[in-house]
Parts: sequence; structure tokens; C-alpha cells
Amino acid sequence: MVFQTYALFPNYDVWDNIAYGLKLRKLSNDAIVEKVKNIIDLVDLKGLERRHTNQLSGGQQQRVALARALVLEPGVLLFDEPLSNLDAKLRIQMRTEIRKLQKHVGITSVYVTHDQAEAMSMSDRIVILNEGKIVQVGTPKEVYYHPTSEFVANFIGTANILDGTVRKSNVDGTMDIEVLGKVLEGIVGTPHAIGTTCHLVVRPEACSLGDEGLFQSTVQLSVFMGSYQYYEAMIGEKNFIINENNPNNKRIYENGESAYINLNLKDIHIL
Repeated sequence: MVFQTYALFPNYDVWDNIAYGLKLRKLSNDAIVEKVKNIIDLVDLKGLERRHTNQLSGGQQQRVALARALVLEPGVLLFDEPLSNLDAKLRIQMRTEIRKLQKHVGITSVYVTHDQAEAMSMSDRIVILNEGKIVQVGTPKEVYYHPTSEFVANFIGTANILDGTVRKSNVDGTMDIEVLGKVLEGIVGTPHAIGTTCHLVVRPEACSLGDEGLFQSTVQLSVFMGSYQYYEAMIGEKNFIINENNPNNKRIYENGESAYINLNLKDIHIL
């Protein structure tokens, strides 16, 4: 197990922290030395063997905790929010390293986190829990693009949820759905009877702003985020989130401006 608080022994140096479990198993000294040296190389702690934990950075302490668990060659490894005590930049670095290590050693790992980015970037399969019950299991791509409920749609990523009414069922299996006074044609999804209501999940990156388009709106918030421009725009009383990717050389709409919201209809998911 890799703990949220690392749970390292402060009176032991790096080497003895990692070797602790092997000594409890009463392995020979030669076997302990070989295993500890190998794992220290694997987690990039060479040269720090005789440092105590209070002489290490947060990322280094995390590596020691990981090495102590891996050196025992467990069948299953449990990570209990292990990166929550690190700053944002180090979290990104460490989750990448942990993922590489997990793939390298091939140990089945259960990783508990409330961080969406960690779940998406580190998982082969994601299990979403709500009030102690499993609500969806799937690959990161499945969970993100095909959530089974509004809870999942909002928990993994950001989602605009639109109420719609089915106006037509087409021979190719698609539907025409009325949303906010406009009919969106050819929407792919689970068939609904004509006249029934449904909920549409629209991710912010599937939207864009323009001088003409589907829904007239008023920009409430415009923030440059580097790789994308973040917008919040109102369609009547509906607040809509738009992530305009790669905003360089694109028109930037400012707070209070009128603009039209366009949707990529292929990226709409029906609940």
C-alpha cells in the first residue's frame, strides 16, 4: 500500500525504509541488498540512500514510499490518494512516473483519487463511485465520452447538460432533437420515442463561439488559459461553458459581447 501521508519512518534513512519489509520477511542480507539496489535504480533515488526522510523533497518521499511497496513484489498495489500532498506541477510529474513504473513492473494497481486528471491519465479502467455504489465502469475514453448519468458526466470532466425533446426518428437510427428552440438533426444515441424528453451531454471542447451559428448568447466570462480560451456564455437563463482550443489568431470574445454558440453534433451524447 502507498499511503497519502507516505508513512515513512523518520528515524530510518532511505535504504532502511525500503528494506524494512524485506527484513521482516527475514530474507538474507545478500537478497535484501540486491532487491533494494534494483528498486532504488528503478525509482531514481540513487545517491540518496543514506538521507533521512526530513532531508527529502515531497516527490522524493513519494518515491521512497513507492519503492518500499514495490520491493515486496506484491500481487496488488493500493494507492490511497498518494499525490494529494504535492503541489500541482509535481503531481503531474509523479503521476507520469507512477504510471510508467506500474507498466514496467506489471503489478495490478488500485488507485483511489478524487482528481479527474489523475484518474484519466493513469487508468486502464475507471470505477466511478457515488455514495459507496458503483455507477459506471469503463475505460477513460468510454467514461468521458459515454457517461451513463449526469453525475458521471460532471464528475469526469466538465459537461453542459441540455434538455431536449425528440422530434423525429430517422431511418439511419439517428434522431432530430429540439433544444433551446432549435432542432439538432442527426443526433446519434440510444433511441427515444418521439415526443419524449432526453438529456444531452455536450463537452466544452465540442463547442465554439462565432459571429453566426446555432444559439445566440452573451459572453459572461472570457479567460485566456494558454492552450484554450475559457468562456461562459448565457443562452437565456442557461449558462454554457466553452473551451475554444488553440485560440491564437482566433477572435477573442470579451465579457458582455454577443456571440453565437456552435456545437459539434457528432460529439453530443444522449443520456
